[in-house]
Amino acid sequence: MPRNYLFTTIVFFTALMTGCAEHGPAQTSQAATDSIPVTSRPLFRDFMGINGHLTFKPDLYKQVCRLVRSYHNISWDVKAPGDAITIPNTINNINWKRDAYGPWKAAGFETDICMQFLGVGLGSPDYKQLWAGKEQWAYDYGKAMATYYGPSGAEKLCTSLEIDNEPGTRFDPALFKTLFTKMAEGVRAGDPAMKIVTPAVAVKADPYSQGLNDLYIDKKILPLYDVINVHTYPTIEKSADSENSWNRSYPEDNSLQYLKVIEDAIAWRNQHAKEKEVWVTEFGYDACTPEAMKHRKDWALKLNWQGASDLQQAQYLVRSFLVFATLDIRRAYLYYYNDEDEASFHAASGLTRNFVPKMSFWAVKQLYQTLGDYRFRRVVKKETDSLYVFEFIKGDDPNLLVWVAWSPTGARTHQQKGYQPHVINAVLDNPPSWPVSTAAMTTADEPAKQVKWEKAGDTAIRLEVGESPVYIMFQTGQ
Repeated sequence: MPRNYLFTTIVFFTALMTGCAEHGPAQTSQAATDSIPVTSRPLFRDFMGINGHLTFKPDLYKQVCRLVRSYHNISWDVKAPGDAITIPNTINNINWKRDAYGPWKAAGFETDICMQFLGVGLGSPDYKQLWAGKEQWAYDYGKAMATYYGPSGAEKLCTSLEIDNEPGTRFDPALFKTLFTKMAEGVRAGDPAMKIVTPAVAVKADPYSQGLNDLYIDKKILPLYDVINVHTYPTIEKSADSENSWNRSYPEDNSLQYLKVIEDAIAWRNQHAKEKEVWVTEFGYDACTPEAMKHRKDWALKLNWQGASDLQQAQYLVRSFLVFATLDIRRAYLYYYNDEDEASFHAASGLTRNFVPKMSFWAVKQLYQTLGDYRFRRVVKKETDSLYVFEFIKGDDPNLLVWVAWSPTGARTHQQKGYQPHVINAVLDNPPSWPVSTAAMTTADEPAKQVKWEKAGDTAIRLEVGESPVYIMFQTGQ
């Protein structure tokens, strides 16, 4: 595909950060975590996802997950609302079945399509005029999308549809309500088995997240969606020691809103829409090369934007997945699949750099392969700024367990010069058995290194734990 097609989407996301800076963590209530039955939690292979687009290489990225989210621009399908719908062919000579969703399915991916209004919504100065009188067309488009791509159709290319990406508070609320209603009704008519996903939402609305109480509590709207969709980034609020709100921090940093925005959405769901799922469809970390950082320009240079190191990106993505697994959410899609090593927010978020795996690729691959058949079971230890240990169980087999241990510490990207990572000589009490094996987080295409451990008395083990997670495998009942 010509490069400018892909970057239509990329450029849009460059404008994303201002809103995402308001997203962001709080410590999870242990009582809330323990109240969720283990058997109702997803296996990691059904939990881990990635954001993709037309240049997505399924044979490469199937090593790291089996869920993919696609930015599907409506303005590719038609020049303007009201035009003839020619699914799967687009006006820019793309065939979604041939060029994307067909190969993705063949590689084993389950696809979530984000029907993005880019070009016919925000970003188009006359979007209200474009949609005037097009209510029936919105219904027809939703129906056509679900009929062709849905799980009940002949193609079975996707299982869920999102109605726009990040309209936030910038999109005319009355018009969006009409379009959401008509498109959702069309999707229901086209394939009732298709899950309908909201755009990015939050309890507290902002320019990039719609307010749950502003639309999605409406009794007429509630039956029209199945999934509450949250975007969250670990961004630091502007303060005396941070020149901007675009730099990021490690996942467990309690000063962030990174986890809290998810927890708030879950609490809202529990109160108002108990049958809905909650998904995180965007989270991530930028990591470009030192050479790229030398060429920062414009605002990134002026405001001292800093990315994470390749190692930090690997650590923080893996740890984000692990912390998300303790929450009552069904899926988490990392942003992004690939980048071209640009020193700017959202422009260095790929697991690959020019399709060459970064450290994060290998670390996420290890997480997927190690825990793919496992689900979160319980928090073994959760000591702020010291040590986290989570337990995962293979399927429903109580004999096969993995503990993942790490130091929940790290650098704020704008302060990382001279940062010394934390390392702990950890004593883990009452393991389910003596470890069968251990594995350090890997950052290269090579076998993971074993982590030495020793008995600490009759009921504990001792090992060194740092900011890269350590996997500790147990087998009981022998």
